[in-house]
Amino acid sequence: MHIAAKILIALIAFAHFYFLWLEMFAWETRAPKVFRTIPKELFPKTKTMAANQGLYNGFLAAGLIWSLLIQDMTWAKNVGLFFAACVVVAGAYGGWSVHKRIFYVQAVPAIIAIIALILF
Repeated sequence: MHIAAKILIALIAFAHFYFLWLEMFAWETRAPKVFRTIPKELFPKTKTMAANQGLYNGFLAAGLIWSLLIQDMTWAKNVGLFFAACVVVAGAYGGWSVHKRIFYVQAVPAIIAIIALILF
């Protein structure tokens, strides 16, 4: 796996670990400052749902990190492609169903990483 692809994968994984933290552990404290379009009174009511969402983001991050630890370059690339594609799907759905910004924050970096994985 090329260094540019590795850096992109690592940055996307870091972002998803941040999403995990935000949704699982800081939903009622920090998240209202990040998700300003959600009324503040909904944060306590949606805490369990957000934690579940955060767990899924953690799975995405773990898979991306796993791809960086695999020694066989073919396997590393394939695992990276799979998890980056999962991020694209999640970001596209979030962009369509919740807010366009999700597409740009989540899906676009993963699309760039996929391009880097394919080209290099």
